Parts: sequence; C-alpha cells; structure tokens
Amino acid sequence: MKKLTKKTFITIFSIISSFLIISLIFINVENYKREYENIKRNLTTISPAFRPNGRKEPELDKMMIMDYEVYTIRINNNHIENIISHGNKTNFDIDNISQIILENNGEDTLRIGNLYNNKYAYNLKYNDILTVINTKDINTKLMNLLVVSLIIFSLGETIIYYLSKKITTWITKPAIDSFSKQKEFIEDASHELKTPLAIIMASSDELINDKKNQKYIDNIKYETERMNKLITSLLDLSKLENGVTKVTYQDENISKIVKKVALTFESIAYEEKIKIVSNIEENIVFKCNKDEIERLVSIILDNAIKHSYQESIINIELHKIKNNINIEITNTGDNIKPGDEEKIFERFYRADKSRNRNANRYGLGLAIAKNIVINHNGVISATSNNSRTTFKIILKK
Repeated sequence: MKKLTKKTFITIFSIISSFLIISLIFINVENYKREYENIKRNLTTISPAFRPNGRKEPELDKMMIMDYEVYTIRINNNHIENIISHGNKTNFDIDNISQIILENNGEDTLRIGNLYNNKYAYNLKYNDILTVINTKDINTKLMNLLVVSLIIFSLGETIIYYLSKKITTWITKPAIDSFSKQKEFIEDASHELKTPLAIIMASSDELINDKKNQKYIDNIKYETERMNKLITSLLDLSKLENGVTKVTYQDENISKIVKKVALTFESIAYEEKIKIVSNIEENIVFKCNKDEIERLVSIILDNAIKHSYQESIINIELHKIKNNINIEITNTGDNIKPGDEEKIFERFYRADKSRNRNANRYGLGLAIAKNIVINHNGVISATSNNSRTTFKIILKK
C-alpha cells in the first residue's frame, strides 16, 4: 500500500509540475523570441541605405524608434562619418562600440547574439551604414523574467507538493481503508482459528494410540499442521507489513548470523544431494532485528534448496561495499519465468501451483522476506539466467 501511495503521489506531482515547467518555459521562450524579432526587424528596416544602384539614402535623422535605443552610423572608407540617434540616448558608448565593430567586420554582417548577455546588436550593410541597438535593457528585462520564473517555480513546487499529498490521500483513501479492513480480517480470523486448531491438534495427540483410526488421525494431524503454518505465516506477514519500531534494533554481527543459518541448512541440503558454499566477510556489524535477519536468510536458503537440481551447489556471498551490506544467494535450477521476477515476492503468488501445494507451500515466504528487507531499509531482487537464480539483498547502513 505504501508503494501505491508513493506511485500515486509521484504521478500527480510530476503531471502538475510538468504543466508549471512547460508554462514557464513557454513564457520565457516567447518573450525572448519577440524581443529577438523586434531587434532583427529594426536592424533590417533602418539599414537598407546606400545601394550600388544609386538609390537615395532615406532621411535617417528623422526616423524615431520607440522602446529601443537605436543608432545609425554613416561610414566612409571604413571611418565613422556621422552618428544618428533614433531615440533617447544613455551612457552607451556608441563611438567606441562602432569602432570595434568596424575593426572586426569587413563584410555585410547581421549579429544579434544571446540576448541574455550581449550588450548590443548590429547590422553592417555594404560598408556604408552600420545600425546598432543597445540591448542592455533587454538583457535586464529577460533576466528579470527568468528570475521571477524561478521564484514562481520554487513557490509553485512547494504548493504542488502539498497539493499532491492532499490529492493522493483523497485518491488512495478507499484503497487504504479496504486494505486495512482486509488485514484486520486476516489478523482476527487467524487469531480466532488458532484456538480451535490447538484443540484439534491436542485431541489428535490423545487419539494417537487408536490403531483402528490411525490413518484418519494422521490426516488430521497433517492438515492441522499445515493450517497452523499458514496461520502463523499470515500473522507474521501482517505484523511485518505494519512496520517495526526500529528503536528495538541493535548492532549485530550479521556475518555470524548468516554463518549460523548456512550451517543449519547444510544437513538439509546434504539430504537433497546439494552442497552449500559460503564466502562470508568477517565481522560485519549491522543494526537490525537478529531474529528477522535469521528468518530472512532462512527463507531464501530454503527456497534455493527446494528449487535446486541434485548434485548442484548453492553459493552464499556476504560483503560490505561502502555503506551497503550485500547478501547474494545463488542456486542452479529451473529459471524463474520471465516477468515473474517481481511477482514471486507477492503474497500467495505461486509460479507452479501444483508443485507448491504438494510441497506444503503457500506463497508467503518470499513476501515475508521482502517485508523484512523493507523494514531494514533495504531492497531485494531476483534474477534468473542460464539455470542460475540469484537473490540479491542490499541493506543500507
């Protein structure tokens, strides 16, 4: 359920944020394009002046440009002959700038450049007329718009974050309520079933000497044991899904824990003609619940033995890499079906229903393992290729 809530929040947050980002980018781009086109239009309108066909020069000194600081410079033999201002003058050093342009350009040139940092734009036409526009105010205007956009983005993201949380709560509430009721039912039903189940098991023990009904008694004991295992697993899974109080976690030597579990399973593996080989780094300390880590490794090892070929090897690796503790358990057997790598960690999921039912398995073990890993701030994954299946657990210190 936490995963559903997280995905819902990320989806809502991303959609609204994308809309805000696209809107701000669109506003800035459109303003930039508008300023760019206005500058280009002014530069190309004023600079047609002297042409080789002898057309008369327009009356440049009578032309006025609003909103822009524009200058026309008449040039004679690459020297400045006259400077005409088409608007209000500022402290813009047009003489020096004109000279720099003439020194660096020997051909017809239209240059506008980046309006965020270029201080002027110009158009040099036929080496006769140079038009220059002071773009400093445009720089400031565009940069101010960009800064305002960033401020709006920051404030908007804060609002979107809290709004997304509210919407997520509203959307997921029915699912969370339904899931909570389902968990309560499983817990209540499991607790209620434990008492009559205990009575049935005790009664079957009393009837053990009745040889006439031995077959039926054995069936009762077998099925009650299966039911007891299922109920216990359901209660354990429910507790793990509710989270844990990490205050109770203690520093434990996880190397010794893994070694102990591996040693316990060696005899079980031996009966199945399987060998367990361990490569465990010594004295790795990790703050955890010792019983849960033991159960986690037990579940994965038990799963590896049950899905291994005879005469094969199970490898157990434990290493500390930077701030992570890596546990890898690899067995040789049938591959996990493609697409089932995530599903095998779901409750009651069984890839081979008939085989798992006969083996007294309910599809809860790996779900319990996953919740133990999550409660220890870790991740668990399974990969399968060329008849080798690896369960990888990464615990973050």
